[in-house]
Amino acid sequence: MEVDGMEVFAIAVVVAMFVVVLKQFGVWEPLSLEGKICDGEFELSMVRHQPEGLDQLQAQTQFTRKELQSLYRGFKNECPSGLVDEETFKTIYSQFFPQGDATTYAHFLFNAFDMDRNGSIRFEDFVIGLSVLLRGSVTEKLRWAFNLYDINKDGLITKEEMMSIMTSIYDMMGRYTLPSVRDDSPYEHVERFFQKMDRNRDGVVTIDEFIETCQKDENIMASMQLFENVI
Repeated sequence: MEVDGMEVFAIAVVVAMFVVVLKQFGVWEPLSLEGKICDGEFELSMVRHQPEGLDQLQAQTQFTRKELQSLYRGFKNECPSGLVDEETFKTIYSQFFPQGDATTYAHFLFNAFDMDRNGSIRFEDFVIGLSVLLRGSVTEKLRWAFNLYDINKDGLITKEEMMSIMTSIYDMMGRYTLPSVRDDSPYEHVERFFQKMDRNRDGVVTIDEFIETCQKDENIMASMQLFENVI
């Protein structure tokens, strides 16, 4: 897989895995529930976390009121506490990558969803991220992907961070993929990534460099459109 292909995979897999999680939560049916939930707001009985009101979430996302109601019902059915912890998240991912080890990648992805860094994904985190990846602008999707790669959230992607991400992707794909993956493949992809993205050759990739380079790449731009309007 060439560097462009690996970049497309690394970005598109984020969106694809949202589809996986949606199916796991049982909310991949058409989002067209009629009626209201608890007088038009979220049903909040017996949950540890109470999500924000519908009006606020509707303003923060590209989902309609009915879509949010349907998403929340499916989310709460699978997560009665209103929260998803990291171990549950990893378990979901592992089911779909039996040939590899998805643990580390799931950890990075969990941290990208966990916006307030408290060790749990709230419904708000889930639905805001879902809105960006499925219905956001290209720039919004790229910013979300950059946040995934920026492991320590300092606004820069280092070679060490990208190496960790790429290694986790190869681990998730499995060592028995065809063509076979060499041990030095992640390193080669990181070097090519930086040759392409690090415009001023200062050893780090900024959000501006990342977005500008991706927007000029036809393959990456095509990957941004793959999952639009899937729900």
